[in-house]
Amino acid sequence: MRPWLRDLAGRTFDVLVIGGGACGAAVARESALRGLSTALVEKGDFGEGASAHCLKMVHGGIRYLQHLDISRLRRSCQERAALLRIAPHLVSPLAIAVPTYGWGRRGKPFLAAGMTLYDLLSADCRRQNADPARRIASTQLLSPSEVLEQFPLLERDGLTGAAVFEDGQMHSATRLVWAFVAAARAAGTSAANYLEAVTLLRRGDRVEGVTVRDRLSDDVFDVRARVVINASGPWAEGLLESGRIEPARYRGTYSRDTCFVVDRRFSSSLALAVQGKGSDSDTVVGRGARHMFLAPWRDKTLVGVWHRVVERQPDEVDLSREQLESFIDEINSVLPPLQLTLRDVRMAGFGLVPFGETQQGGATLSFGHESKVIDHAARDGVRGLITVISVRYTVARQDASTALDLAASQAGLKFNDVDSTTVPLPGGTIDDFSALLASARGDTPHWLGQSGIESLVRNHGTGYRQILDLAASQPALARVVDGTDVSLAEVAHACRQEMVASLADVIFRRTQIGTGEAPSGVAIEQVAQVMRDELGSTDRDLERDRAVVSHHLRRYWAGRANAAHGGGT
Repeated sequence: MRPWLRDLAGRTFDVLVIGGGACGAAVARESALRGLSTALVEKGDFGEGASAHCLKMVHGGIRYLQHLDISRLRRSCQERAALLRIAPHLVSPLAIAVPTYGWGRRGKPFLAAGMTLYDLLSADCRRQNADPARRIASTQLLSPSEVLEQFPLLERDGLTGAAVFEDGQMHSATRLVWAFVAAARAAGTSAANYLEAVTLLRRGDRVEGVTVRDRLSDDVFDVRARVVINASGPWAEGLLESGRIEPARYRGTYSRDTCFVVDRRFSSSLALAVQGKGSDSDTVVGRGARHMFLAPWRDKTLVGVWHRVVERQPDEVDLSREQLESFIDEINSVLPPLQLTLRDVRMAGFGLVPFGETQQGGATLSFGHESKVIDHAARDGVRGLITVISVRYTVARQDASTALDLAASQAGLKFNDVDSTTVPLPGGTIDDFSALLASARGDTPHWLGQSGIESLVRNHGTGYRQILDLAASQPALARVVDGTDVSLAEVAHACRQEMVASLADVIFRRTQIGTGEAPSGVAIEQVAQVMRDELGSTDRDLERDRAVVSHHLRRYWAGRANAAHGGGT
């Protein structure tokens, strides 16, 4: 039995969280910081679903201004500021240029007025961070010549310039999820990946926990808690059904959100927001014109997002070659000089996110516009159960706080009064990120290089020194994985400290080896060797793991796209 599983059986927790994506990890951290005994179980690896395959944006809610939804705008700005503050190594400001044309709604005066109002409404949020490098800047306006200097591929006819605003961007979405899990564990949470919640344990009108199955050993046992928080995203309905709660009452519409990474890095440090044409031949969320982004990310560019309503089948959702090509065609139609092809795509990301409306008891629940925290005691007469459906990464911490408040009220839990927006995530106790990075660069070992040290600091924050010390103590680990900036020491650290169980965990979620493009065969074998040394992985284990890695690369168009072979389903 994996050592951390022993903490889960044979006791009753205050809170049991089902689902280890962005929302579930945030719930576990929030619960543990409040002093509640907490357990977290995830059927796969932490953050491997939609959380891993997003556009990496931390949105401040500027789009809510057009609907005059000031409350949501303010909440989004506050949560963006919080992530920039508690994870300054993993989240940084990103300037986004919106080209302006003519004098109507796409003109500079109209857009400048809206963004100035946005600046005023969010001014206090922008002042919350002491580190100037982690403050969101005010709107700037560019002249036509200035915007063309940044983006010469833009259509020039009618161009009046651009308005530039800032949002947040994640360096690594999966490392951010892990940081929340690590924070929860550090605060006392008993967490386990590859532990599937099979059935809600229900006695009369109360849920008392879940029966779980260890997917690595097939062991089955019960985990009990005073409150179960169901944060399993599109799998949430299946868990409700196991507890004799009618899932149809909560069956929402889901969108497959898609973006992709291209092997180009434009000269500008700004992201570019453009208006796509949409599609009337597809089942598209927000049919018609839509906003898309081309955002610099590491040494590549992220392009997206496309929303398509699909059946809620989280284990089967896929992206076909034809669909990916249609997205490429659309961005090319907006920016013809791009001339992107399938060969430019290094990896596509997609996952299911809630969208749309569903009817419940004559009332309409709108999942696409706001997160939902469902009190099953009030709605179903079933105590000890709460479902939280978070609509985006940015508000996961806030949704977690709301769910914990409800859990405490429902079960009479007493907790500490802690402001989790001021508690840094592991590695995030950084007063001045630029100073930390400069210091690290001055201490870069010759074998790692400047890009390697920057990657290490951005993924681990103040914890980077621990990995350098490991490499110094074991010279065999003092080299980088083939074709990457990731060191073998970082791989070994993940094996020792970060609950990895497979090659895929290391390659796609604890390091950035395979998060932007397919790793080489040599790189995969180097990771496999470290896992042999650190975890005692057998040849049989690693053969199974290689098959999982290959499936992941095919599913997310890493390798097969740039080789222009194969096809989607």
